[in-house]
Amino acid sequence: MAKYIVLEDFTDLKDKKKVYRKGDRYPKPANKKISESRIEQLSTFKNKLGSPLIKLVEEEDVEQLDLNDILE
Repeated sequence: MAKYIVLEDFTDLKDKKKVYRKGDRYPKPANKKISESRIEQLSTFKNKLGSPLIKLVEEEDVEQLDLNDILE
């Protein structure tokens, strides 16, 4: 399963207004199924905030890298 890190704070309007903070893992809970179209919206400029909100990270990156390195 792909893993994502939140790049900037946002409220997920399509998931009961769940709040995500920079550095959080997306989604919550981690095993929640998210559609490809929703991932595209949140990882590109195609959302209401007009900037990428999540970033795909490799599983080993989540464990080995400093969070600041991932968020850059």
